[in-house]
Amino acid sequence: MQVLETPRHDRYGTVVAGAGPAGILAALHAATSGRVLLVDSSGLPRDKSCGGMLHHHTVRTLERYDRIPPGIVLDPRTVHFRYNDWDRRITKTTTLEFLNVSRAGFDEWLTTLLPDTVDVVAPCELRDFRQSPSGVDITLKTRDGDVAVSSDVLVGADGARSQVRRVLEVPSTATYVTLQDFCTVQESVAPVFDCIYMRDIGDQYAYSYVVPKGPTAIVGSVYYPKTKHPWEKQDLTLDILRERMPGLGPSVKREAAAALYLRSPDDVVCGRGRVLLAGEAGGFMSPTSGEGISYAVNTGRLAGEAIGAGDAAGALSRYAAAVEPVRRNIARKFRWLPFMESRAGKYVAGFMPEKLVSKVTEGL
Repeated sequence: MQVLETPRHDRYGTVVAGAGPAGILAALHAATSGRVLLVDSSGLPRDKSCGGMLHHHTVRTLERYDRIPPGIVLDPRTVHFRYNDWDRRITKTTTLEFLNVSRAGFDEWLTTLLPDTVDVVAPCELRDFRQSPSGVDITLKTRDGDVAVSSDVLVGADGARSQVRRVLEVPSTATYVTLQDFCTVQESVAPVFDCIYMRDIGDQYAYSYVVPKGPTAIVGSVYYPKTKHPWEKQDLTLDILRERMPGLGPSVKREAAAALYLRSPDDVVCGRGRVLLAGEAGGFMSPTSGEGISYAVNTGRLAGEAIGAGDAAGALSRYAAAVEPVRRNIARKFRWLPFMESRAGKYVAGFMPEKLVSKVTEGL
């Protein structure tokens, strides 16, 4: 795949903003109906701050395209989710299993699936657009300055702080603050996907996770919107974890990102007019677990298929019908959210047998 500095054409059948899993799958399927322009505001291959855990739904979906290359799968190959109440020293290992991959390698591999009819331009930022009965006129910011292109359909797959969603004037959701450290592994780290709850960090702290990744382990923490001094809180979190996890060595890299803070089913929006929203840009992720890759892959595929299935003017209605089961899935999870986030919910989880914790976790 060749990454261009500027679009080769001024008219495309589809323009996709965001070259993550949602955007790549949307571009792949939309290409069946014409030329596609895929843009991303960062350079490619991009470096996305993420735990890099592929749910079995994601793996099953991707098997229709190609085999996930062994080179992006890390040691240990798979990890089971483990609930870890740090203060009460209670752990519950579940049967929920994830494929453990390099997120950067995963995104780069997905781009190799794209056909030659997809032009990829990066870094390239979508700045603005205007819809008309015949299409969408788009302004892009490239290294050479602003460029105007037009398309029949626009797909916003540009993440939690989506510019496409903002220009559509769809209310944006608040975002969690997420910080992720890559720590050297000095001895060993439990071969699980540890989801850790502790009470010493403060009310702005949601949870942390620890995942071994070959010679390093990622230690991520999620903080509620408007958290003050999250970097200092992450330093404190690392100090606390290292007391009982001596295998966690020094941090060699720290990343910061934003993740959706979904509060209502109304936060999930398919799009408007000739603009479709996929992945986090549309609010598609689990409000209870924070898992988003499976939703990105699924909604990106459905958006691309809706575009490729017929006239561009009807793409949104076809997409909305296709993602309705996804919307219902997210709405169901909202019913669990208040209990999960409460101290009572975390306390009760410590008394549940592992089989029940596994069953509940599967549904989140």
